[in-house]
Amino acid sequence: MVWRMPETDTTRAGAPSTEASPLPAQLRADVRLLTTLLGQVLSESGSSGLFDDVEALRQATITAHQDPSAEAFAKAIEIADSFTVERADEVARAFTVYFHLVNLAEECQRIRIVRAGAADPDEPGDTIPGAFSQLAAELGEDAARQRLSGLRFHPVFTAHPTEARRRAVASSIRRLAALLDERTVVGADPAAGRRIHRRLLEEIDTLWRTAPLRATRPAPEDEVRSLMTIFDETLYTTLPRMYRYVDDALQPDDSGRRAPLVRPFVRLGTWVGGDRDGNPSVTASVTIKAAAIASEHVLLGLEHTATALARSSTLDSDATPPSSELIALRRSLSLADESIAAASTVSAPNEPHKQTLVLITRRIAATRTRNADLAYSDPDALIADLHVVQDSLRAAGAMRQAFGTLQTLIWQVETFGFHLADLEVRQHSAVHAKALEECVSGGPRSQQTSEVLDVFHAVAQTQRKYGQRAAGRYIVSFTRSAEDLATVYRLAEFSGADPVLDVIPLFETFDDLRAARGILAEAVKHPAFAARLAQTGGKLEVMLGYSDSSKDVGPVAANLALYDAQVQITEWARDNGYELTLFHGRGGTLGRGGGPTNTAILAQPPHSVDGRFKLTEQGEVIFARYGDPTIAMRHIDQVAAATLLAAAPSIESRNVAAAEKYAEVAAQLTAASRARFDSLVKADGFAPWFATVTPMEEIGRLQLGSRPARRGLSVESLEDLRAIPWVFSWSQARINLAGWFGLGSALAAVGDVDLLSRAYEEWPLLRTVIDNVAMSLAKADPRIARQYLDLGDRPDLTELVLSEMELTRSWLNHIVGGSELLDNRPELHTAVHLRSPYVDVLSLLQLRALRVLRSDSPDAAGSDWEHLLLLSVSGVSAGLQNTG
Repeated sequence: MVWRMPETDTTRAGAPSTEASPLPAQLRADVRLLTTLLGQVLSESGSSGLFDDVEALRQATITAHQDPSAEAFAKAIEIADSFTVERADEVARAFTVYFHLVNLAEECQRIRIVRAGAADPDEPGDTIPGAFSQLAAELGEDAARQRLSGLRFHPVFTAHPTEARRRAVASSIRRLAALLDERTVVGADPAAGRRIHRRLLEEIDTLWRTAPLRATRPAPEDEVRSLMTIFDETLYTTLPRMYRYVDDALQPDDSGRRAPLVRPFVRLGTWVGGDRDGNPSVTASVTIKAAAIASEHVLLGLEHTATALARSSTLDSDATPPSSELIALRRSLSLADESIAAASTVSAPNEPHKQTLVLITRRIAATRTRNADLAYSDPDALIADLHVVQDSLRAAGAMRQAFGTLQTLIWQVETFGFHLADLEVRQHSAVHAKALEECVSGGPRSQQTSEVLDVFHAVAQTQRKYGQRAAGRYIVSFTRSAEDLATVYRLAEFSGADPVLDVIPLFETFDDLRAARGILAEAVKHPAFAARLAQTGGKLEVMLGYSDSSKDVGPVAANLALYDAQVQITEWARDNGYELTLFHGRGGTLGRGGGPTNTAILAQPPHSVDGRFKLTEQGEVIFARYGDPTIAMRHIDQVAAATLLAAAPSIESRNVAAAEKYAEVAAQLTAASRARFDSLVKADGFAPWFATVTPMEEIGRLQLGSRPARRGLSVESLEDLRAIPWVFSWSQARINLAGWFGLGSALAAVGDVDLLSRAYEEWPLLRTVIDNVAMSLAKADPRIARQYLDLGDRPDLTELVLSEMELTRSWLNHIVGGSELLDNRPELHTAVHLRSPYVDVLSLLQLRALRVLRSDSPDAAGSDWEHLLLLSVSGVSAGLQNTG
């Protein structure tokens, strides 16, 4: 009994037939194994007839993809509508589990590819060593090393509610991944094979029986602990491995026996427990707890590493004599911790390096337990002690011990400190303005204002406990004036706390992006802002919002406005001597600035990166990019390589030339796309229509995260709707409007296919936009989309959306070439199209639930139909592999 992806052609109905690329043999084998086991589980554990019903609907949707007739599609709808709500729930659950298993198989395939050699021979800058070689060829070896020494990749993990899987589901999938990996290792061993087969069946049965939806909304502390899983299982060991990998490339014969040439270049940030914009659950108390949880995890990690290092450092003093500095350090540490010093002398009588490392480990443990007598005051003090040990080993000729595992520990302390990740605060400018008004008036303060002021105490306390790096960045969302930034410093004064603050503007709307340069020029004149810039040597950070700008003017105009804003801000910063870091608030989906990060970096304006790239990593993207060590290594390698390479003269000159050559095209694209976007979102009754034709309201009831979907307004207004449910809702309706709407009209306004084809080849920004739109549209489905749009009883808006979808598809095919979207990316084409029929199953079940819930039928009462709808939302997310 086999339930698997169809391997025949599955092109969209009405599209010209193309032959799908075959799946790699190992991926096909994994999919066949997992889905065969799922079929067995459904037969054993599902209710009577479930497997047959699943097969009937599966075959009907596959046929509907191969047969463009209305009759074939109607047959699939008929089967979906014939199920009872209980049966529909089981079918939706089965397909959701199916996608979890297929996603796992694809992840295992990606890991195999990376392990076999990740670099693309056609993309020499696709790795850090490759990027370094290209830079050296263009700038010279010394200049390339200088650029490498200043490299910084700064991912900031957020708690945005876009991870639709429960943590229990994710854990089950990780256990299945371990079993698949073990299966590869044991090979042909029959006994081991039978054991793993049985365990796979057991685990898939567990996954099938695990409730797919959260019963309660997670608290911010839960989100913090969920993020700690990524640190514990991946980042703590992966980042030093990354540094070693680069050092191996730079000095292949001497890495591990000479001082490393690479400095730690990854710096972690987090909004989890710090982002209170629209989230009343994030309080000052939560921020303090988040910092404490993170510190506990990193200090436990350092303690574990130091313990293992001490145990293995059995170097006799006759062969490895200690330096005088090490002897002095050991004496100082012994005076503070006499009992352990005496014990280590007995257990390792002639091993001074081991004795010293044992005492250092004790001090790390004391730092974690807040033992003031022994605790390190800050990470620099620990690094200083470790360098004494390292220098002693080097002087004694023990080079591999000096620059081996000990270097790993030093890298970990340098990267994570005692705080793990820089905890950043974010709040809305309107909240600050209201709080300041209350403070200035001298009257009673609201609870919200008191909470705003308490945050400054939380930041100050975090800095005192874990160091200044631990907190201090304060992001002002919807920055619209220099006064919005000055207000934060004034509120800090009213609080009575004394934190060190870097106040960061977040420019989100089209108008704010255009005004950013002027706002910054005024902000740097504010005394507190200027004083902080002086302390940092002119280091200035500016955040750009991709999500709200796209919701404001549409994805095309937003991308072009973001590029222009970066040009303006960068030129201003260079003219005034500031070291600028642009912080990109990118989401996981294309409508929120998603897509391949490395290609986006290489399309940025000159000097806007300058070896420093900071971005948000959100929701399901965190686990997709950092959940597995091998994939995390590859992702960091690619992004850091692009960050390094962006400064290459060839890249910068290419981007400048293309921007100048196609400036008029950019202006036309902006004007036409924005006009088309406005014609939709500013139409009378658009907001309630949007809420009707998508599961927007229902998504708000999913227990995805601690943060609400809206800041407070009703569906009569989109202004207060967060960008995440805006994007999430359109993707659930299989329209993906947030990622493409307006591009077709914009391209048609230019009207010159040859010109646009040349621009696609020569202009990296346009190529990135078009490739991302092609992906977004490939996951959309016109027939399913019409079913959702018809729920709104607005044929004018329905036709507006569908005609723009068809226009955009047509123009993309003209520009890129080929008869169908993604023809130029065959592997991606195959992956998307083989999934589509199965996503259709969940969409049809979701549509049925929506119709019942929005009818006056007595069947709508109760929670069964709502449960089906929410389950289908989770399943579609797994099938499309993105949410918000």
